[in-house]
Amino acid sequence: MRRLVRTFLRISHDSDVWPVVLVLFTVLVPAVCLLWFMSAAMRNEHFAARQKLADVYRRQLASSQARLERYWNQTVTELENFARTTPASVAFAKCVQSGRVDSVVILDGQGHILYPNAPAAFDLVSGELEQKWAGANRIEYLGKDFNAAASRYEALSKETTNINAAARALQAQARCLVRAGRTDAAIRVVNEVLGGERYARATDPQGRLIVANAELMALELLTNRAAPAFRSTARRLQQRLMDYENPVLAASQRRFLMKELQRLSPNIELPTLNAEELAAAVSENDLKGALVSSSTGTQQERGRFSLSAQRGEGRGEGWEAPDRLADSNVSGSHDPSPSIPLPVEGRGKFALQRSVVAGLWQFTPPDRRVLALVRSENLLARLRPVIAADNLPADAEITLLPPEADNAAAFVTLPAGGSLPGWRLALSFKDPRFFDTTTANRTTVYLWTGILVVAAMGILTLLAVRLLRRQMALAQLKNDLVATVSHELKTPLSSMRVLVDTLLDSEKIEEQKVREYLQLIAQENDRLSRVIQNFLTFSRMERKKHTFDFVPVPPRQVIDAAVAVVRERFAALGCRFEAAVEENLPDVMADPDALATALINLLDNAYKYSEDIKHIALRVRAENGKVFFSVRDNGIGIAPREVRRIFHPFHQVDSRLSRKGSGCGLGLSIVQNIAKAHDGEVSVDSAPGCGSTFTISLPAMPATSVRKEALA
Repeated sequence: MRRLVRTFLRISHDSDVWPVVLVLFTVLVPAVCLLWFMSAAMRNEHFAARQKLADVYRRQLASSQARLERYWNQTVTELENFARTTPASVAFAKCVQSGRVDSVVILDGQGHILYPNAPAAFDLVSGELEQKWAGANRIEYLGKDFNAAASRYEALSKETTNINAAARALQAQARCLVRAGRTDAAIRVVNEVLGGERYARATDPQGRLIVANAELMALELLTNRAAPAFRSTARRLQQRLMDYENPVLAASQRRFLMKELQRLSPNIELPTLNAEELAAAVSENDLKGALVSSSTGTQQERGRFSLSAQRGEGRGEGWEAPDRLADSNVSGSHDPSPSIPLPVEGRGKFALQRSVVAGLWQFTPPDRRVLALVRSENLLARLRPVIAADNLPADAEITLLPPEADNAAAFVTLPAGGSLPGWRLALSFKDPRFFDTTTANRTTVYLWTGILVVAAMGILTLLAVRLLRRQMALAQLKNDLVATVSHELKTPLSSMRVLVDTLLDSEKIEEQKVREYLQLIAQENDRLSRVIQNFLTFSRMERKKHTFDFVPVPPRQVIDAAVAVVRERFAALGCRFEAAVEENLPDVMADPDALATALINLLDNAYKYSEDIKHIALRVRAENGKVFFSVRDNGIGIAPREVRRIFHPFHQVDSRLSRKGSGCGLGLSIVQNIAKAHDGEVSVDSAPGCGSTFTISLPAMPATSVRKEALA
């Protein structure tokens, strides 16, 4: 800014810059004010439109909030109904199958866990049956007579009326048959006898469902996974594990058997397995005191239920253990009703909160019979269609933000409701420019009005500035013309008048003196003629009235004509002139007089702007289908900023030198016009103090040429 101010201060007050600056200032100030008012109006309109749109979308978010509350109330009511009207295991299955939650823990209202449940241990009958059982164990484990032991166990199963004891005896029979190498017989016992309806709910002393363990054993014995027997047994075990109406099958055994069945038959679908594991994980983390209901599905459980322990894989005693009646009383080792900490909301209230398991949310209905569990990603997926608005634009979307989550691009947000504390409903645009598009129609009038006004002002300003500059340039041109003509005409006339007066005042006229004076008068007359000829030529060119007569011309003819004019002057002391013309140059289609005039003007400039010791060279060459006429000097040179201006009429690089010599600033302008009329161009290569080289390039004439005339 300071540099700009200093530049303006250095400009003369009578310069043509000040009027232009004043005109621009007069126009730009109102334009800037108009643009500022337009910008303020558009900002206000944009803000108002944003507020109105935000109010509309806030009402849509409120509608989504209401739908979300209704969804949660329906979910809670449905879960409460399942827990209140059905057994715990059935309620678990129905809650999971409803699709509203990922898993649940069924409670009794005081926080005691009903499901996932632990096996219910009990004592088998004793007495004579126990003695027979001990005898069969001795045959199996001490006598190693597995066939006899299998027969003894079979007899026990038929003698006893206790379903649990009979099922346990059949399990032992199958075990002995396997040890005896009679695998097919063992599988038949499991599928045809033990798999009957009579033993569907028989349990061992630890409370485990016997038939389910036996069917797993059969699957492990069937090595051919594609066999019909394997597929039928797997389907039967699948149905048994998915039967949540069987109160005997405990959650820990169910989880273990599900994982083993999926390991043996990966294509089997067990839709509640993930829910079982999730409920067990939460129970293990949240139980008060010493809870063991969720820990039975561990390595110890795998050892008890798996046939692989028999093969020495280190899983514990295995299902083939002695299973003595005296070792089966473990009922006192578990708390039959472990408890789980519940939220502190009062009855009638519920709220979603984080679970102790990472990535999991939980809530408890008012009757506290269900602890519902939902994974974060599934929760958002389930609620996405609930919060979606029907009349929402395609480019807008409503998302549910968990606590501590933020959406910087959200257009408007609203709390998700009392059931989801800390959660927020956020409406945002998929395209960040959507709001600008929706408000574009309201600001179009302001924008186009401003554009048209500013454009009109700009056009008028441009026209006014161009007209002003043209008038000022015309006035300056007239002033330069008057000054130049006055000087250029006055100097030779004054010189001739002085010479004539000197001759007239002489008392005695000497022939030698008269001849010298007449020669000087002739030189001044030639100078005056060239000046007048330049003015006339320039005037005709400006008015497009100059006529060129184009004929095929040898370049040497033009050079000879130009050299003949300047030879006498360039022969003076201290001037060295060289002319070099290449041989066999092609002809050019040109006006020989006009082209010679252009070269004479270049030679005059070279002479005028050279120092006392002058070295001027004229060279003609042909290259790439063009003929180049070059004039080189060792003069003062031209600054780079002046190169483009030297071809303007009446422009002189150094007016002091031109006044010291001669010239009116029209020579280079005439040269440029002549070059353009010949379909050529003139160029300059110069640097201050290093001289200048002016080159006229014209198209070389082809083999056949046509005479033509053109107006410059």
